[in-house]
Order: sequence, then C-alpha cells, then structure tokens
Amino acid sequence: MATSDEKPGRIKQLRMIAQIIQQANPKGMPIVFLSAVATLAVVVVLGLLLGFVWYAIPLGLMLAVLVGLIVFGQLAQKAQYSILHGQTGAAAAVLQGMRGNWQVTPAIAVNRDQDLIHMVVGFPGVILVSEGPKSRVGKMLASEKKRVARVVLGVEIYDIQCGDEEGQVPIAKLQRHIMKLPRNLKKPSVNEVKDRLRSLPKNLPMPKGPMPKGTRMPRGPKMR
Repeated sequence: MATSDEKPGRIKQLRMIAQIIQQANPKGMPIVFLSAVATLAVVVVLGLLLGFVWYAIPLGLMLAVLVGLIVFGQLAQKAQYSILHGQTGAAAAVLQGMRGNWQVTPAIAVNRDQDLIHMVVGFPGVILVSEGPKSRVGKMLASEKKRVARVVLGVEIYDIQCGDEEGQVPIAKLQRHIMKLPRNLKKPSVNEVKDRLRSLPKNLPMPKGPMPKGTRMPRGPKMR
C-alpha cells in the first residue's frame, strides 16, 4: 500500500505531467476528460438498454478512469518527445528509458558540431545511434563501427541515425525501432560483450551545453 507521503508525491507528479501536456497541446487535458466521460456515457446507455444500469454505473466509472489514464499516458509521451526534440542528447534520454537488459553509454563520440554517437548493448548486439545531419554523422558512424568491431569480434553491430531527415529514425520511433531488432545474443553473451566494451574509451569529451536530465521517458514495449 502507498504511504501518506507517497500519495502527495504522486499527485504532484501527475499535476506536473498535466502541465506539460497542456503546454505541448492546449487541447490535451480536455481530450482526456472527454474520453473518460464518453466511456462512462456509453456504458451507462448500454446498461439502460440491457436493464442493468445499477451495475453499469460502477463499471462505467472504472472503465472511464482506465480510458482516461491510457489517453493521459499517450499524450504525456507525445509531450515528452516534443520537449526533447532538438535538444542535444535527446536520443540518449530516450535510450536510457528502454526497459530490459540494455547498457547505454551516451556520447562515445562527439564532433566539433556537437553531433553525437551513443552506444547500446543488448540482445541484438551492439547498436550505435547518432544525432545530427546525415551529411556529418555518416563518417562518424563508420569510424565508430570499425573501432567497436576490433573489441567485439563476431558480434553484430547496427548503426542507426536518429533525426528528421529522410532515412533517419525520428526520436519518437527510436525505442520501437530498436526493440524490433533481432535477438542475436543470449544473456551470457550480452554480459561478455558489455565486459569487453568497458575498456573502450570515448573519442572526444562531452559536448558543450546540458544533456537532457530529469526527463522520465515512458518505458517502451518489451522485446519479444
């Protein structure tokens, strides 16, 4: 059971998320309430038609709360992505929000234009994720792929460009894109790859300006 100290904290967190939704989309919270009210109305009407209205009211209230929370969560996710969009290190914030046996190392390579490459280790193998224009990050990814390959011989290495240009993966679809990659390694092999890569130094220091912190990204779906 939640303690009395936890409840005010959760309420405060929900209020903060509601404010973020409202800033990103002024119609967001009205949509949440309307979806809940509409669900309740549909269930009550069905109860009247089928003759079990007294059972329909509590059932409708529970379903209304459930639907409202689902819509609230979806809008919160969109709002968080909109806040991260365009920020340095946004992809790292998304990657670190993935659930499962993932090891994320932000900014293993940075250039003078503040383009970044992050490294993820998991069941697919090693995944290199870039942030920046295609014209600049292509050579960075190729260089990092060669550098990593020397340490993890025989392990699959994927390179993904995160961005809005053609051929890049939008930040809102990054988690799902990675979750769809094939499972090439078993857990012991994943841990072995992690151990090998611990000795791999970063190419350049962290970029100037703050990396997104404190933004809790929604957990992505579990890999099948």
